[in-house]
Amino acid sequence: MSRIAARFAELKAANRAAFIPFVTAGDPDAETTSALLEKLPAAGADLIELGVPFSDPMADGPAIQASSLRALKAGMTLVKVLELVRKFRKTHKATPLILMGYYNPIHAYGTARFAKDAAEAGVDGLITVDLPPEEDEVLRLPAAAQGLDIVRLATPTTDAMRLEAVLDGAGGFLYYVSITGITGTKSFAESEVHEAVVRLKAASGLPCVVGFGVKTPEQAAGVAAFADGTAVGSAIVERIAAAGEKNGRLRDTLEFCESVARSVHGARGPAVVG
Repeated sequence: MSRIAARFAELKAANRAAFIPFVTAGDPDAETTSALLEKLPAAGADLIELGVPFSDPMADGPAIQASSLRALKAGMTLVKVLELVRKFRKTHKATPLILMGYYNPIHAYGTARFAKDAAEAGVDGLITVDLPPEEDEVLRLPAAAQGLDIVRLATPTTDAMRLEAVLDGAGGFLYYVSITGITGTKSFAESEVHEAVVRLKAASGLPCVVGFGVKTPEQAAGVAAFADGTAVGSAIVERIAAAGEKNGRLRDTLEFCESVARSVHGARGPAVVG
């Protein structure tokens, strides 16, 4: 069983949703990212999304765009992202880690080489937001050969016919984008997201995670009441950017993550035994 499948099985048995924080690798420097990765599991992270910085992150809003530019300016590369993963894996064997980003850096690296190196570093899954199902065979096949899950995105405009293509070859979990548009710029209607998650879970055996637009502990708890996980990105990245010196940056970011984790993990009642 993969780390992702094992973690969602544990959470299901505990009647809990997953808290999935997103941080951009190298923002504002590799040392800060490494320190955050080291401490996020203790802060309540069940899975972690690590963003691969890219110069043209078209699906991302201003906060994550700015984080990518800061990381690139500080010298972050895909090779260094994998170094961060290797360091994380030395002390964290069970927490799943998913790389989230765009295909261009992977293509430049060499897709087959990347899949091999990512798996060996300890990556569990890939979210490649600009590679649609019809075109992702170039990555999906080498990833599958290395045991990496291709996590697919569904959106409010994904109809039944489109969903068939999204689910074909999907692995790990299904990521529901709660808004139309870019990250961190809109809110969402919880009732509409609930309806979408029910529909997606009926069509797929995969866990369903909701992201894009979840910015507060209260929003995260609302989603966690019915979804299998809640992904929070822009709100975390904004705290990394807002804090001044390193210790304050780490403290403020981790305190926020702890508050979201508590809300997510407490959104349901206790597990039913028997």
